[in-house]
Amino acid sequence: MSAYWDLKHQLADAVNAHDLPRVLACYSPDAVYVSPPGVAEGLEQIAWLHKQVLVGFPDFHMTAWFELGDCENPAVTEWTYTGTHTGPFLLPDGREIAGTGRRITVRATCTTHVANAKITSHREYYDQLELYSQLGFGLVELDRVPA
Repeated sequence: MSAYWDLKHQLADAVNAHDLPRVLACYSPDAVYVSPPGVAEGLEQIAWLHKQVLVGFPDFHMTAWFELGDCENPAVTEWTYTGTHTGPFLLPDGREIAGTGRRITVRATCTTHVANAKITSHREYYDQLELYSQLGFGLVELDRVPA
């Protein structure tokens, strides 16, 4: 594998070790991180998004089960995320939910673009409904718009 994959593996190892300084060392200062909870631009915002996951799921772990071997830049990986929701977790609408004690197993994929030996763009995708259902939340009826 190439230096692109080496960097992606370093990032995964740092996330699994919950080592935020090592996570941030993988990114360029102006990197963009796109995920279901939102878009983070720059190291400060990227750190904040990673911290939200690690606080909400103190045993969070990513397991790669497929890497697109003939594609280097972007490096594409499919994952399984696991963890126990014991800490506060911020929802996209700004509400925070207390730990539920529930275990999660969520399928995910991501693409990582690299330039000058740093991640410049990281796009992560997972099904939020799958996550929220495992946390004990279901679909709710949307507010009706008056006719």
